[in-house]
Amino acid sequence: MKPFILLIAVTILAIGYMKLVYGVYNFSLSARIGFSAMLLFTALGHFLFTEGMAMMIPDFLPFKKELVYFTGLIEIMAAIGLHVPQFRLLTAWLLILFFVLIIPANIKASMEQIDYQNATFEGNGLEYLWFRIPLQILFIGWVYFSSIRI
Repeated sequence: MKPFILLIAVTILAIGYMKLVYGVYNFSLSARIGFSAMLLFTALGHFLFTEGMAMMIPDFLPFKKELVYFTGLIEIMAAIGLHVPQFRLLTAWLLILFFVLIIPANIKASMEQIDYQNATFEGNGLEYLWFRIPLQILFIGWVYFSSIRI
């Protein structure tokens, strides 16, 4: 929920800033700024809650902690890539792929009631998916409409 609130808040602030400073609304840039802020925030979680996030990774994948760090770095690079015109399109498509690929981790986390912040099995459970899956779809749409279909 925190990443979603940050996404909305930063986007709204960016829209207001663009209008105040430049006299125009730039919704796609503002949406990318909000999304980048959210990505940087979620990337931080990969480094602060590594143990718990490693618990979310499907069992057949090796090097779980390294994968958590790697995906954190991916989120940081994506936050930057959305603002580099030569890389924006590629970054956006790779982000969409990334959001699809992490769905199994979210399913595993909900089925095993993983609380990634505390690295325990006392999380929300299956009701977590009722929020998380629509949120993933929103993120995919956000990236698509702010970076691909401008």
